[in-house]
Amino acid sequence: MGVKVAVVGGGSTYTPELVEGFVTRTDRLPVDELVLLDVDPERLAIVGALAERMVRAAGWAGTVRLTDRATEALEGANFVIVQLRVGGNQARFLDETIPLRYGCIGQETTGPGGFAKALRTVPVVLELAERTAEIGAPDAWVVDFTNPTGLVTQALLDQGHRACGLCNVAIGVQRELAGHLGVEPSHIRLDHVGLNHLSWVRAVLVDGVDRLPELLAEPIEELTEAAPIELVRALRAIPSSYLRYYYRTSDVLEHQRTHRTRAEEVLEIEAGLLELYRDPALETKPKLLEERGGAWYSDAAVALVASLHAGTGDEQVVNVLNEGAIPNVPHGDVVELTCRVDRAGAFAQPTDPLAPEMLGLVQHAKAYERLTIEAAMTGSRDSALKALLTNPLVGDIDRAAPMLDALLDANRAHLPRFFAG
Repeated sequence: MGVKVAVVGGGSTYTPELVEGFVTRTDRLPVDELVLLDVDPERLAIVGALAERMVRAAGWAGTVRLTDRATEALEGANFVIVQLRVGGNQARFLDETIPLRYGCIGQETTGPGGFAKALRTVPVVLELAERTAEIGAPDAWVVDFTNPTGLVTQALLDQGHRACGLCNVAIGVQRELAGHLGVEPSHIRLDHVGLNHLSWVRAVLVDGVDRLPELLAEPIEELTEAAPIELVRALRAIPSSYLRYYYRTSDVLEHQRTHRTRAEEVLEIEAGLLELYRDPALETKPKLLEERGGAWYSDAAVALVASLHAGTGDEQVVNVLNEGAIPNVPHGDVVELTCRVDRAGAFAQPTDPLAPEMLGLVQHAKAYERLTIEAAMTGSRDSALKALLTNPLVGDIDRAAPMLDALLDANRAHLPRFFAG
């Protein structure tokens, strides 16, 4: 029996990654209908036309449909992939620049920028999930790729939705290390632990043998992006690249003050991509897409959907409820761990407790996430202030309070709960 997949944010320049993944996995994931949903008609038309050319060139027999109506996309859907960006890259630019005025990191998923994005995103994704539960196929899955992924997934699971979250960081690390070690990625299993964009790799198992000790003996680039090699060796783990915001805060802040924002770079890349996508002769994703930041997205996202559909018990790093997998983290906390994936869901595999230096940061960040979800759902300024103050990259009331006012005001159009009445 065929499958209907709805992509929320189908006009994204990432979409060709997904399409490539679907047309190369028809043996495990027989998609009959791929529906691209987007509120931007121009982008949807451009990206949708490329998607149609790609599937026809690949000989795929399924149907591609474009719509701006959520009901049409979600009705009967087996999988709803969420890759939307509320406010677009213009809002991202604000996320990356407003915090700098107050001496804080400007980034779209961590720090105050991630906080602002979460306020905009959580209510929208929850509304989509509620609608999916009403009109989607029985046992439909919501697969969230929208940042901040861990926080959004926490909100979804707290509300009882059938959902999991996905990021391409872990698969990227796996591919990089496979290349360095000269082995196929399928032979590597990572002990990847923590939260989304706040994680560590504590073991690199190649056919069951941990190769991390030899990796730590040489300062390869994959190890030192987030921290000096001395710290990496002291941790006995590879920090996610996003941990540079916590381990190298001053350096990152100085760099951001003297360089253009990632949002500006992305706007330029996307303009180039959309121009390429307009070419009626283009039938494959262009190489420029690699610069957009979604490397291995098609492998990660489509492999997860295929595993949920086929129930093959594959292992993949996913954002799910901890449920005892990390012994010293609460069962109800969403974590990012290696999971076994079958038709019933993605289940975190048991691993060792977090060391104190990891656990403290995870607990701090999780408290911030829960307060942010509360603020996003209620529109309470008090909750928002507590959340921002609790963020590990803020922690100062004299900058948190005025920064909150600036963030709320800049995002007024996307935060009706905060400005009702």
